[in-house]
Amino acid sequence: MSRFASAFALIATITTAPVFAQSTPDAEIDTLFAALGLPEIVEVMHEEGLAYSTTLGEDMLPVAAARDWAEAAQAIYDPQNMLREVRATFETELQGDDIDAMLAFFTSEAGARIIALEVSARRAFLDEAVEEASTQAATVQMRDETPRYLLVKDFVDTNDLIESNVVGALNSSYAFYTGLIDGGAMPADVTRDTALQDVWAQELDIRDTTTEWIFSFLLMAYQPLSDAELNTYIAFSETDAGQQLTAALFVAFDGMFEDISRALGLNISRLLLTQEL
Repeated sequence: MSRFASAFALIATITTAPVFAQSTPDAEIDTLFAALGLPEIVEVMHEEGLAYSTTLGEDMLPVAAARDWAEAAQAIYDPQNMLREVRATFETELQGDDIDAMLAFFTSEAGARIIALEVSARRAFLDEAVEEASTQAATVQMRDETPRYLLVKDFVDTNDLIESNVVGALNSSYAFYTGLIDGGAMPADVTRDTALQDVWAQELDIRDTTTEWIFSFLLMAYQPLSDAELNTYIAFSETDAGQQLTAALFVAFDGMFEDISRALGLNISRLLLTQEL
């Protein structure tokens, strides 16, 4: 997940920020949650998830199970449940953190513009043609190590986006395997240990795919930003508040994805067993 904007804007937003301390903690979290565009992002993830579930069902289930699988996927990717889970973990992870500094940045004009660009790009990526075109353009920038690529790379490194996303993807993959195993549809020789080995065997491919997606997405999302605006975003990311926020977002979303992945595995197993009866 990501966030912000201009060379002196960060200083201005911190020194002239409204006094959020008078609000209740819940109200502050709600304000920050909305300012980060998280309800909109979760809605996009809901749509992404349903599209993924269709492909998953086609790959793993007989045609006769299609209707039941579609119903199961709708329940698993219920946007309200997704939102509640992310919101609850997000609040827990931010206990004791510098929420005022986060609010100061993301309720500023600069922060709001960054979030709008991120949400817009995420929605645009629902169109496979847009994502493919963005990937092709990013590949050229990465190959040529353009100044904008290097600046985005600085942002990616500051927020540890590659490693954190790879770890999250590996954990989600393992959660899916455990769902399949616990659901009872896997052969006896497929255990949690063998599943873990299979997941680690995917690490290089996941890292390559993750790197490609992150740069494709960020280079597209941040294209309208000036270098000064992007440098200010990087500067915020380097602060304690920026690091705290990034960590909280990863914990919140990783937990949601692990739960979803396990539920997918359990329901795939259930339907496979039902079809065998």
